[in-house]
Amino acid sequence: MEMGEQPIFTTRAHVFQIDPTTKKNWVPASKQAVTVSYFYDSTRNSYRIISVDGSKVIINSTITPNMTFTKTSQKFGQWADSRANTVFGLGFASEQQLAKFAEKFLEVKEAAKLARDKSQDKMETSSNHSQESGRDTPSSTQASSINGTDDEKISHVGPVDALLKSENDRLKTAVEQSNTNAKKWETELQTLRESNARLVEALKESTNNVETWKKQLATCKEESNQLREKITELEAQCEAANQEKEKNAQLTERVQELESELQEKEQELENLRKQAEIIPQLMEECDTMTQKLEVAEMKNKDLEDRIESLQADIDDNHDKQGHLRVELKKFMDVLDGKIDELHEFRQGLSKLGVDN
Repeated sequence: MEMGEQPIFTTRAHVFQIDPTTKKNWVPASKQAVTVSYFYDSTRNSYRIISVDGSKVIINSTITPNMTFTKTSQKFGQWADSRANTVFGLGFASEQQLAKFAEKFLEVKEAAKLARDKSQDKMETSSNHSQESGRDTPSSTQASSINGTDDEKISHVGPVDALLKSENDRLKTAVEQSNTNAKKWETELQTLRESNARLVEALKESTNNVETWKKQLATCKEESNQLREKITELEAQCEAANQEKEKNAQLTERVQELESELQEKEQELENLRKQAEIIPQLMEECDTMTQKLEVAEMKNKDLEDRIESLQADIDDNHDKQGHLRVELKKFMDVLDGKIDELHEFRQGLSKLGVDN
């Protein structure tokens, strides 16, 4: 970290990075929960998220106005860093810690946006002054482009010593560039002073051209009014652009929700397809059961007919048995009569034998 950087918020979380090959799976960057801090660099008016695990820098992400921190679950959030060409993920111990980190991310993002707008306004003002003085100042543009290049170089993650050395070298380069710019501004200031002296002399010598100067002044006022109107229009356009960004953010969230719903619908569709594949088999089983039921009904009908026939046979047999019992009883009565007669006949024979 540079001398001008100070921590403004610190928390602890498990750090993950997206798998560079699949771009889907999370790879743990730390074996346990580590310290994750927001740092503010007062020299460059920039913000970074930094996390160090032992001697290894696992997060070095410069916050830009285009970044978005997304809560993907109750205790997990992520953001994409295009400069580092990766996506960072943080797992927190509680929902409150995640909410505080997300709230701080939004604050830092807004602050970075204000810093960028302010730097753009300064660049536009300096360019307007350079046009009025009739001199080019390419060195300032080169300095800003150099700084931008260095910011992009910071995005890679290396050992702490190498990072500190790179930051110090960049700071030295910036100081040297600043000294060079200061010397150029001193030279230009001296030139402006000489030009001012010549203008004063020319003004003393040109008292007869006051009317011309008044006309030029009126023209300048008119141009100034036009510039003010242009500034008002630009501010309105900036406001509209901000509203459009907010709408885009809302649309992005809506698209994510719709994608989630689409995945659920696709899963439901897949389940329905699997069920539809089973339907023909069920229909075949249903037809088989219907055929079996028809066969069973036919067998049942045959059995019912046979039962009716058997019942009729049983009734006939009952009637026949009744007749047989009657006939048998008659026969028994006759037989008893015959037996009695035979007994009497035997007694008669016995008696006859005794008499003889």
